[in-house]
Amino acid sequence: MFQIFPTQASALASQVDLLYSFLVIVSVVMTLLIFAAVAFFAVRYRRRSESERPLLIDGSVRLEVAWSVIPFLVMLVMFGWGTYLFFKIYAPPGDALDIYVVGKQWMWKLQYPEGQREINELHVPVGQMVRLTMASEDVIHSFFVPAFRIKRDVVPGHYNTVSFQATKPGRYHLFCAEYCGTQHSGMIGWVTVMPVREYKDWLTLGGSDSMAQQGEKLFHQYGCSSCHLLDSPGRCPNLRNLFGHKVQLDDGRTIIADEAYIRESIINPNAKITYAFKRDVMPTFEGQISEEAILQLIVYIKSLAPTPAPAVSPEGRTQ
Repeated sequence: MFQIFPTQASALASQVDLLYSFLVIVSVVMTLLIFAAVAFFAVRYRRRSESERPLLIDGSVRLEVAWSVIPFLVMLVMFGWGTYLFFKIYAPPGDALDIYVVGKQWMWKLQYPEGQREINELHVPVGQMVRLTMASEDVIHSFFVPAFRIKRDVVPGHYNTVSFQATKPGRYHLFCAEYCGTQHSGMIGWVTVMPVREYKDWLTLGGSDSMAQQGEKLFHQYGCSSCHLLDSPGRCPNLRNLFGHKVQLDDGRTIIADEAYIRESIINPNAKITYAFKRDVMPTFEGQISEEAILQLIVYIKSLAPTPAPAVSPEGRTQ
């Protein structure tokens, strides 16, 4: 069966399609009006003889205002509508299900807080808001699921988030929509949407440590526990109750300890120094630890903060 749009399988898919249809209709109507006006004026005001002189036509203030204000109002509708959908997609509620994605030439590597790990496969429950926190190991990729109407660039050295709520059980295509090398066309996968009970049963099949447990092992393996003491003062800041809370820096600024801040503190520890602590105490781990491992460490640090973490903005900043 011929379809103009892909299957609608997320809560916002119909709204995205409606906005897209509105943009197309406005574009077509405006194009037809412009071409019709050009044709009409070309005929109506054509020069009929060599001796003919055109009449002087005074301007119309009302006409000038109308063709300036009406398109402006139409553009405002587009802007407001698009902004509403943007924040619905990129700023999910704080109770969303977190899944972590790493793009790498040429595959998608996914980790679940419970410990499951997959390549080019994503499993999610139906009816549950899901937030993907994404990073890249090499070049820019783009996470694209047409049925969900989500597409989000995955940029090296930066966390990007996107959210969706699947509404129909089934399997849906996953693509990389940004050219990322010679095997870009093979960077594809599947998203499997499952009933909630089946999803919970599927989670129990992993049998491995949770991401927090894996992160705790890395925390000790890399020697973090020797300076970041959890129950007493140490050479470096205490990480208990850190995530989602304010951190005062030595330059007087106050920031929120979110995923981006923790990642930067691991890769470039001198970028932001906590108040009352010294520079050059913590070594950099750039090039020594993978993006997957960094995400595991972040989940472990998040587990040390029992209070609910605030929602994350489209740019990775906490709201």
